[in-house]
Amino acid sequence: MGNLFGKKKATRVTEQDRAVLQLKQQRDKLKQYQKKITLQMEKERQLAKQLLNDGKKEKALLLLKKKRYQNQLLDKTENQISNLERMVQDIEFAQIEMKVFEGLKVGNDCLKKMHEMLSLEEVERIMDETHDSIEYQKQIDEMLAGSLTQEDEDAVLAELEAITQGEADLELPEVPGEELPEVPEQEPVREKERVKKKPEREMLAM
Repeated sequence: MGNLFGKKKATRVTEQDRAVLQLKQQRDKLKQYQKKITLQMEKERQLAKQLLNDGKKEKALLLLKKKRYQNQLLDKTENQISNLERMVQDIEFAQIEMKVFEGLKVGNDCLKKMHEMLSLEEVERIMDETHDSIEYQKQIDEMLAGSLTQEDEDAVLAELEAITQGEADLELPEVPGEELPEVPEQEPVREKERVKKKPEREMLAM
């Protein structure tokens, strides 16, 4: 079951990644210290207020001096946090620049290989052949255009239109202008019937 979905590809951790992690951990510790000092300063301020109400001015003054010192530490901590965050951003941006540089390098190598496969001479040869083919086709078009009359051009356009519309290329035969001979109402007497009736006539005459 463990190998059913395959093993996950292990992510390579670089020195820059370790450095960023350590800087973030130090930043988080400083923020926790900053939060702790802020809470402590607020408590000591309330305590100094209570001491003043109790008439213990000297102790209240001592707590306020301590609070002032802690406030200076808080400012230094804020500066350190800002420096750490700036350093983290610089390292992360440097990593992005490195990836961009690696991408440019891969692209440059790919272009070099493509240029090796297709040299400048080969490109010029292909361009020349293409130009020659275009010029040859132009010559053919000019020859065809010069050898056809306007009547031929019209016939070609008419044929093109007929093909486009799906019409048949063959034309129907012309109807003759002369009238056809009339068909007699009775059929002519056949030759055999004439021979058969002739002896009958001769017998009647005798």
